[in-house]
Amino acid sequence: MTTKSGLAHDDVQPIAMNKRSMGFFSTFSMWIGANVVVTTVFTGMLFVPDMTFLKALFIIVLGSLVGAIPLVLMGNIGTRTGLPTMVLMRPAFGQRGAMLPAAVNLITLIGWAWIQAYMAGLSLNHAVTFLTGYSNINLFTILTQVLVVAISIYGHKGIEATEKLVATLMVILATVVFSYLFIEFDAAKLIQMKASENPGITGMLAFDIVVATAFTWIPIVCDYNRNCKSEKTGIAGTYLGYNVATLIAMGLGATVSGFSILGNMTQTYDPVNLIGAYSPLLGLVAAIVIFLSVLSTNVMVLYSATMSYLSIFPKQRFWIPALTMGVVTVLGSLLKEWLMTNFQSFLLMIGVLFIPIIAIVLVDYYIIRRKHYDVSAILEKQNKLYWYTKGFNLHVYVSYIVGAVFAYYFTYVHPLATGATILAFLFTGV
Repeated sequence: MTTKSGLAHDDVQPIAMNKRSMGFFSTFSMWIGANVVVTTVFTGMLFVPDMTFLKALFIIVLGSLVGAIPLVLMGNIGTRTGLPTMVLMRPAFGQRGAMLPAAVNLITLIGWAWIQAYMAGLSLNHAVTFLTGYSNINLFTILTQVLVVAISIYGHKGIEATEKLVATLMVILATVVFSYLFIEFDAAKLIQMKASENPGITGMLAFDIVVATAFTWIPIVCDYNRNCKSEKTGIAGTYLGYNVATLIAMGLGATVSGFSILGNMTQTYDPVNLIGAYSPLLGLVAAIVIFLSVLSTNVMVLYSATMSYLSIFPKQRFWIPALTMGVVTVLGSLLKEWLMTNFQSFLLMIGVLFIPIIAIVLVDYYIIRRKHYDVSAILEKQNKLYWYTKGFNLHVYVSYIVGAVFAYYFTYVHPLATGATILAFLFTGV
């Protein structure tokens, strides 16, 4: 069976090779659009001045190269099977057991949409205020998410077309923003800027955070990479797109943070605040970059939340949960400052819940099953191949609970100087 494109027709059935639409550029653009986003920019801000600017860039590059490996491996399962991510939980967790990670993913994605819609509303408000003098953050937050819903309910084809355009615009505009920063401000001072004497984030912890950022995308990667025309296309486009996007976004956050401190301003991740103080016109350009980044990411988030829902209730028509969750994300985005206050805790929660899940699925597919899942058995619950004990794989659930407890303990109770992401992933996999 194939996934139809257009309003209300996307589903969780496998996509046949001759129906796939994503070549290298589409895949590359998809992951540029996904990760050049304000939350990733915010993450880069955390590293400066806790470490020097050059050390921050080195860790961003290294952590991204490492973190993108499991992202690519998971995405490749989607390309090989044609199935979305949460449906691919069934062979490891069991037909019924897979409902738990799908439900957790659904809730997590709605949380992401809330945070990012508010950030987009701030940027759009800045742009409109610059042009007209009118300001209404609530209105522009709502308008942003309404536009996200309007794109999402047209399915993957609409998202793919949007991401190509948005990714191209963002790379061009981000280049303009970077160029202005290094022309207007003293780059030598940024490079020579000393690290804080009492850093809150060590080099190892920063590396762990960058790796963890890649893990936040793994629960949705197959929703898109199942549309790749070949495995090589999916692997190359995802790996390169994700790494370029991370360097742009986190590098921008680190750069803006450093320059804002050197300029005796309040430390910020937002290029709009820094650039706007010197050049309102380029501040407008920066606002557009932030707005487009959140728009492209939230479209993917809402679409994947809908696919997670359909993995639990596959008979539902696509547009119904997409529209319903769209309304939920509009309302939640109005929580505003509460969302920003709890952003870092939200990231830690994602790690605790999902790192063990990803470790289990990768080990199950690549090592235990030797890169083979029976697609028909995954979709047909009458086939008992992945039924286990009343629909639950108890061995996997024990592994998940132990891994989640490990991640929770070394994240919240006894935080490690190295971070817990990589250790929890390896521990659960073993």
